[in-house]
Amino acid sequence: MNTILLLIIVLITLEYVLERVLYGLNARDFGKPLPAELAGIYDDEKYQKQQEYSKAKYKMGIVTATISLVVELVAFGFGLFGWLDGVLREALGGIGDNTILFTVLLSLLFFVIVAVVNEIIDIPSEYYSTFVIEERFGFNKSTKKLFWIDQLKGIVVAVIIASILISLVTWIFAEIPEWFWLLAWGVLALFQIFILMFYSNIIVPLFNKQTPLEEGELRSKIEAFAEKAGFKLNNIYVMDSSKRSTHANAYFTGLGSKKRIVLYDTLIKQLTPDEIVAVLAHEVGHYKKRHTMTMLIESLASTLVMFFILGWALSSPELSIALGGPAQPVFHLGLIAFAMLYSPISTILGIVTNISSRKHEYEADAFAASYGLANDLISALKKLSSESLSNLQPHKALVFVHFSHPTLLQRITSLKKCGISFIPNPKPLP
Repeated sequence: MNTILLLIIVLITLEYVLERVLYGLNARDFGKPLPAELAGIYDDEKYQKQQEYSKAKYKMGIVTATISLVVELVAFGFGLFGWLDGVLREALGGIGDNTILFTVLLSLLFFVIVAVVNEIIDIPSEYYSTFVIEERFGFNKSTKKLFWIDQLKGIVVAVIIASILISLVTWIFAEIPEWFWLLAWGVLALFQIFILMFYSNIIVPLFNKQTPLEEGELRSKIEAFAEKAGFKLNNIYVMDSSKRSTHANAYFTGLGSKKRIVLYDTLIKQLTPDEIVAVLAHEVGHYKKRHTMTMLIESLASTLVMFFILGWALSSPELSIALGGPAQPVFHLGLIAFAMLYSPISTILGIVTNISSRKHEYEADAFAASYGLANDLISALKKLSSESLSNLQPHKALVFVHFSHPTLLQRITSLKKCGISFIPNPKPLP
């Protein structure tokens, strides 16, 4: 076992231990009395149900994480990635291993097989989570037929998208290695922007129906707020999420003329029109404060740095050898080894991103509050937390590492401060 392989195994194990410690600390706080600010969200019976739900998800998390650890240790420890590379090389031998077609097909088949195997390993836990845990606590509305159709669609969509990206990136690595880091980053950046703009138009319809919000009180109130806030809004859609789950949400997506707001139909059932306007005001706040663009730029910048390091690392045959491959640089083996070695940096960047994201959430809440919607937003957040059986007191360490949003208590405290001096009729923002 060489040094790189040993380091990969150590990092995988340390990540597992860190995650179990974080979630263990979180589980230790289950059952704590709720502070006065959160009183009334749960009665005694529902709070007990919420605790049982949290415990069930915690136990399930331990099982899935342990299975993932074992699979990764076996794959790396027994050189299965190098073995798969060898099998595929032999199968494609007739093409000629010095051709660009051979290189692209080798990486493409390698990643597709790894991704499909990984998905097959994950399906049992997804099935159990949906039809045992979510079913037990009244959230699941999906049928087994719909579940399997979703799985098949998800695999097909992922394979198609991944095939295009992998083929392009592998071709760049083989043909223009000196500029691989920049050109590959450019491909990923364009794809990221494309998904941001067209995700709701292209990907979502494969799984859910989106229909324009019908005329009525809710649409009138949303449009009135949008006009007051100086926010041009033509696209308001309702998504039929209730066919899978009772969980509610809303999201803002797209840029420029492609921007749209999507409401889950479950959100409309759970909240009043004023509360929904407050939730959308929060989403509009993200747009007005340019959070979407800021996060995109930050993501592209960190990805550029990663690709620069990756371009240097892939030129080394040691990464291929560590995974049991040939003594030469191999794109797909080097990429997997690099991803494992880069994981500590990725974790740190994730923490920084979450800190920035939580700051953005406070700012978006303050934007909604500036239009006199603090109380409606607080009411909406409480209802959504109650309906979702949310853990209202997650451990601070878990929040710091993994949470992209502040806790409910933190948001309520901040909103109350904002609501003291809200502007009843502010001027439209530029």
